[in-house]
Amino acid sequence: MVFSEVDLLPLSALQHLVYCERQCALIHIEQVWVENRFTAEGRIRHERAHEARSESRGPLRIARGLPIRSLQLGLSGIADIVEFHRATSDLSPEMDSGPPSETEPIALPEIAGMWRPYPVEYKRGRPKSHRADEIQVCAQAMCMEETLGGHIVEGALFYGKTQRRKVVRFNTVLRDLVRKTAAKLHVLIENGVIPSPVFEKRKCQECSLIDVCLPEGLEKRRTVWGYVKRHLFVVE
Repeated sequence: MVFSEVDLLPLSALQHLVYCERQCALIHIEQVWVENRFTAEGRIRHERAHEARSESRGPLRIARGLPIRSLQLGLSGIADIVEFHRATSDLSPEMDSGPPSETEPIALPEIAGMWRPYPVEYKRGRPKSHRADEIQVCAQAMCMEETLGGHIVEGALFYGKTQRRKVVRFNTVLRDLVRKTAAKLHVLIENGVIPSPVFEKRKCQECSLIDVCLPEGLEKRRTVWGYVKRHLFVVE
């Protein structure tokens, strides 16, 4: 299936969906947004990444706030940073410290030479137990492949707490996960139904929407109602 421009959904919604389906629905269906310390820190970090000027350092060009989209995935968004490394065919091998050679070089408009793209997504915290961040940066790479051509095999996540990069390989398993998550996102948004809450203490307490979502109270209410139905409305 190929989506039209008007059907594109925010690429950032993939991360919301992996983190919590209810959170994703509240944000992208009900248009609810509440900021807390974590979201504010993340927003500021993204704004700084996007506002800084693009730059050139010899065999390296850095694009910031790059608009991207994929009609195959039905997604659009902005990549924090994309490094374009001059391909070794234009340089002596010792000067090329960029992406793996499997990343296919591409031509850039009005810029001489061939370049290997390397997306870098900035995150405020630490590496997570789930794959939301990896899905997001891989989706960015897949969008760039569709727009710019070529094949990108690797990117990175930069975490503010550790001040380190985590290398992400865009293998078949991760790419399939991106496609499945994007398809699931479109179904969720098209159906327009807000999923019931599932209370997970740590995750819910860190969510900025906790006072809107009310996961603990609503889940308990649902459990009590289920008990009442089972014990008081039994048809013999």
